Amino acid sequence: MFYGGNIRNVIILGNGKNVNELESFFIDNPDYGYNLARKFDLKSNKKEELKESYKYVIENKIDEIYGSLNTLNNSDIEDLINFADNNLKTIKLLPDTKNTLLRNLAVEYYGYIPIITLREIPLDKEINKRVKRFFDIIFSLIIIILLLSWLTPIIAILIKLESKGPIFFKQKRNGLNYEEFYCYKFRSMRLNAIADIEQVQKNDPRITNIGKFIRKTSIDELPQFFNVLLGDMSVVGPRPHMVSHTEMYAKSVDKFMVRHFIKPGITGLAQTNGFRGEVESDRDIINRVKYDIFYLENWSILLDIKIVFVTIINALKGEEKAY
Repeated sequence: MFYGGNIRNVIILGNGKNVNELESFFIDNPDYGYNLARKFDLKSNKKEELKESYKYVIENKIDEIYGSLNTLNNSDIEDLINFADNNLKTIKLLPDTKNTLLRNLAVEYYGYIPIITLREIPLDKEINKRVKRFFDIIFSLIIIILLLSWLTPIIAILIKLESKGPIFFKQKRNGLNYEEFYCYKFRSMRLNAIADIEQVQKNDPRITNIGKFIRKTSIDELPQFFNVLLGDMSVVGPRPHMVSHTEMYAKSVDKFMVRHFIKPGITGLAQTNGFRGEVESDRDIINRVKYDIFYLENWSILLDIKIVFVTIINALKGEEKAY
C-alpha cells in the first residue's frame, strides 16, 4: 500500500475510537502518502459542521473524505456521497463498531483499520494503470506510424485547398482530475469565433466539404492519438467535452464529475452504444454519464479491445450522428 510521493490531502468526519485510530495512522505513517488536513468531529452542530466541511474541501483542494458510520446517519451519508461524486472527491467510510457492513462491501486495511470503499475503480490499481498505458502507447504508435504518417499530408492538402487556416484544430478540454489540456483534431470547419462555445449540429454551415467527409469517417479524431502518446488521453475512456460544456453539465447533470476519475478517451462505451456527437437532449448526456461510470467501475483490457473493435466497425459503416 506504499504510495511514496503521491500525496493526497484528506479530512476525517466523525468521532470515536475508530476515528482516533485513523487519525493516529495518518499522522504516524506519512510514507503511505496521506496528509491529514483537518478532522471535523461533528459533536456540536453536526449539520452546520458538515456544511463547513464541504466548504473546506472545496477551498483547500482536499482529495479524499473519510466518514465514520458511528457518527453519520443514512441521510448524512447520502448527502456526502452526492457531494463527493459531483465535486470529484473520493469518499471512504470507517465501519461501525460491529463491522456489520464488511461482508457486503469492498474493504481496504490501513494497518489493522478497516476502511470501506464505496466505488471500486480498477484503474486506481497500479498494475491496471500500467497495462492500460502500455496498450495506449502501442496502439497509438501503430496508428501514428502506419496511418497518420501518410494520411496527414493528404488531409492537410485537402483542408488547405478548401479554406484558410491551420491544418489542426486544438481546443481546451477537461481530462483526468478535471485538469485542462489541448485536444487535437484535423480542422473540419471554417475559422469561426464560436468554435469553443457552440457544439457542431447537423447541417452546420461552418463545416467544410472535406470536413463533412472526415467527420463522417471519424478521421478528424485521429490526431488525438498524439494526445494519447503524450499521456493526456487514453484510447478508450469517457469522451472529453469542451470546457464551457463541462462547466455547464457539472452543474446540471448528477454524477457528471465522476467521469473525470480516469483519463478521457478517443472512443468510449457510451459512443459505441449510440451516445456520440451532439447532445440533443437531457437523455443523451444522462445516458452518456451512466455508460462512462459503468466503464470506469468495470474496466478491463478486454473491454477496451472490444470497444476499439466496435468503434472501427462503426466508423467503416458510418454513424448517423457523425456530423
